[in-house]
Amino acid sequence: MKIAIVCDWLITHAGAERVLAEILQCFPSADVFAVVDFVPPEKRDFLLNKPVKTTFIQHLLFAKKYYRHYLPLMPLAIEQLDVSTYDVVISSSHAVAKGVITAAHQLHISYIHSPMRYAWDLQHQYLKDAGLEKGIKSFLVKYMLHKMRLWDLRTANNVDYFIANSHFIARRIWKTYRRDAEVIYPAVDTQIFTPSAQKENFYLAASRLVSYKKMDVIVESFSAMPDKKLIVIGDGPDFAKIKAKAKDNITFLGFQPIAQLIHYLQQAKAFIFAAEEDFGLLPVEAQACGTPVIAFAKGGALETVRGLDTDHPTGIFFHEQTTAAIQEAIAVFEENETVFKPEFFQKNVARFSQTEFREQFKNFVLQKACNKLSVIA
Repeated sequence: MKIAIVCDWLITHAGAERVLAEILQCFPSADVFAVVDFVPPEKRDFLLNKPVKTTFIQHLLFAKKYYRHYLPLMPLAIEQLDVSTYDVVISSSHAVAKGVITAAHQLHISYIHSPMRYAWDLQHQYLKDAGLEKGIKSFLVKYMLHKMRLWDLRTANNVDYFIANSHFIARRIWKTYRRDAEVIYPAVDTQIFTPSAQKENFYLAASRLVSYKKMDVIVESFSAMPDKKLIVIGDGPDFAKIKAKAKDNITFLGFQPIAQLIHYLQQAKAFIFAAEEDFGLLPVEAQACGTPVIAFAKGGALETVRGLDTDHPTGIFFHEQTTAAIQEAIAVFEENETVFKPEFFQKNVARFSQTEFREQFKNFVLQKACNKLSVIA
């Protein structure tokens, strides 16, 4: 079979890119397409150093820095990618990739990280965070998002099968598109995310510093607990604002390479996670490093972390994104710190191994491809 893999944009090596890397391991001869590709030459290993076929947005003014500003053009751009010569098209989508045009004889499988959050259920939160609740600019953005929703819903009909990265996202897919989705969890590299016998006396929070990650709430919580040390890893537009809230017991390290991230995940006494995420790789990576997770009880964390009410707990949940809730969860964690055993983390993380992902994903694609080809024949 001739296979094309279509993704939204290639800028860094985060969660969606890690899934893309695993898909390429399943089908290393596949060709890769994206709206834009600005991954530097020295960091293209996860792409198997393949060339990537991009859209006209790649060549627009300041696209490397402001590619997101071209979102209104992305539906048009993704539709210009010519995948007509491929038997199977796999889209890895959190924005527009699933809108690539395919024909009746082609199999289109879309791995959905999330339906476009800012266009659907999280629109009001995004508009509020961007200060776009009122005014002419707000009206124009709302109209653009309305058109994006119509396009997004229409292009869902061009997908033969959906795969979701969690049951949480499978429910979103049903709510948005009224389509069922197979759930295949993203993989964690358990060869490099490994436990350490030694723990140090600090908590860790790591994330891109943007509003919905709620890193500011974590920092505020620890600022009110001067006897507890917090290390924050990550960068983003809210870095300065969040750092300004920090007391002396909080250390900001900014962006760190993967080796340093693993080091701190291994040494931390617990990992703090306050976002409502679609899946959330970092809590799983923390558990792979033998570190308990203190997580907001919503979204993908409910599927990846085992709470105190289970037989083999790997973390603690809090139910509100507030400083009081986080502080209470930390107190509960410190009272129960000895119940978290290394074998509990190992058993739980086995569900998210690369072997598990590759076997499930490859079998799903090949089965659906065989069914499609037999119908055509």
